[in-house]
Amino acid sequence: MKINSAVKLGTVATFAAVLLAACGSSSSSSSEASKQTLNWMENSALPSMDLSTSTDVVSGETENNTNEGLLRFGKNSKTLPGVAKSYTKSKDGKTYTFNLRKSNWSNGDKVTAKDFVYAWQRTVNPKTASQYSYMYAQVKNANAIIAKKKPVSSLGVKAVGNYKLVVTLTQATSYFPALVASPMFFPQNQSVVQKYGKKYATNAASNVYNGPFKLTYWTGTSDNWTLSKNTKYWNAKNVKLKKINFKTMKDPQTSLSQYQSGKLDATYLSGQQPKNYKNSKQYVERKSASTFYIELNEKKDSMMKNKKARQALSLAINRNQFVNKVLADGSTAAKGLVSTGLASKNGKDFNTAAAVPSATTQDLTKAKKLWKQALKETGRKSYSLTLMADDTPAGKNSAEFIQSQWAKLDGLKVTNSNLPFKTRLARSQDGQFDAVISAWGADFPDPISFLSLFTSGNSYNNGKWASKSYDKYVKAASGKDANNADARWSDMVNAQKTILNDQGIIPVYQQGKAQLVKSNVKGLIYFPTGANWDFSSAYISK
Repeated sequence: MKINSAVKLGTVATFAAVLLAACGSSSSSSSEASKQTLNWMENSALPSMDLSTSTDVVSGETENNTNEGLLRFGKNSKTLPGVAKSYTKSKDGKTYTFNLRKSNWSNGDKVTAKDFVYAWQRTVNPKTASQYSYMYAQVKNANAIIAKKKPVSSLGVKAVGNYKLVVTLTQATSYFPALVASPMFFPQNQSVVQKYGKKYATNAASNVYNGPFKLTYWTGTSDNWTLSKNTKYWNAKNVKLKKINFKTMKDPQTSLSQYQSGKLDATYLSGQQPKNYKNSKQYVERKSASTFYIELNEKKDSMMKNKKARQALSLAINRNQFVNKVLADGSTAAKGLVSTGLASKNGKDFNTAAAVPSATTQDLTKAKKLWKQALKETGRKSYSLTLMADDTPAGKNSAEFIQSQWAKLDGLKVTNSNLPFKTRLARSQDGQFDAVISAWGADFPDPISFLSLFTSGNSYNNGKWASKSYDKYVKAASGKDANNADARWSDMVNAQKTILNDQGIIPVYQQGKAQLVKSNVKGLIYFPTGANWDFSSAYISK
């Protein structure tokens, strides 16, 4: 069976080379260049376009290209002017004054400082139930507002006229400019939000946009969606693409076929595909600041609260085998919760400083021993759990591999449940799971982007793991030690060591994306963090 599969894939690869060569004719390239239409694939459908409540990468990517914040990310995640043409920072680092340019929404309304005040207040308002509200922790009074102890109007953001925004922080925050370049800090048009009410941002028409593109087709449930050039965008003259067609492709072979036939300009590869195309000039590996990990529902029963049980489940997994033999797409075995390469100090990567090898390596003998002890301590002879994951190829491969690894633990029965991305997200958030394969991509290049997730009460802490020591370290890194680089680094190192020593989560792998991109697609900007893609400078060459 494996031999036949390999032969079949080899045939496809050979055939693909012919097709790819045929796509390079000057007439077809000239035609494509005149249309300036990019055909792009995603593994999952677009779940939401509400800047206050969306949480996933697909939504973030679409929002990042249809909207714009005070600043925007450029190459190498460098912050560049966005709606704000300039800004100043006070000597104590607690006050930022942003000077806004004159720009417009896609419906012609002016984008003003009031749009930022409204958006930020809406996101921290407890009634909105935004899972990203914690990202505003550094803004004055945000935490008190989220805790319902102060009114929303007390948030440390103020419009001075239409084109000046003043932000007051609780303490100096070195990464604040990167925060305001992220979608959860983008402006929102109050009149539009109020006009559509509960239907706001549930389809393409029930929203307005201030970015390089506008969403012109999306029903709210469709697998395909379309972006068109936003002629009202302040920098529209430098946006070359006229249209971007997004297609949801869950089957990698179908996506590859679409790429070969010219219906897609890029495709992600999985399974054996990366090996077959590694020598192609159109092959690219994207390193992502994204960690995939398993959350265990500690609120549901005593078994997942047992540290030995959690350690046993982690020690049973051969991560190197998984990334090299199953995924084979440039992904690497996780070294911790924080992704490798995100931050370093004195030339030492964060994961080197904060390593807990036993939390990310396999030791089957020890795993079996700990599992047996956990069963005894919880009064069980056996245990059954359902492992939840996405219904994408990577999600299914991950669940099947983990299931095979856990099957080596005596008395453990694992049932897999692969669900659509949107459904998996909802059930994770509602605590409707035993174990779930989750993922987090850093919103900005700092370890706190990962570490803040697992503080007690954080809305992303779906497994409800809790540690007072962990909370203390994260709070110190974001508070009293915010201006002390050495102390802050130590806080974050100790935080990761705490969650790994207690096996609060089970890190599995750091995502790598193997991709084929047509040679006539130029100007793509990829970010390892945040929304991943910026198409504002992209174009189709002749």
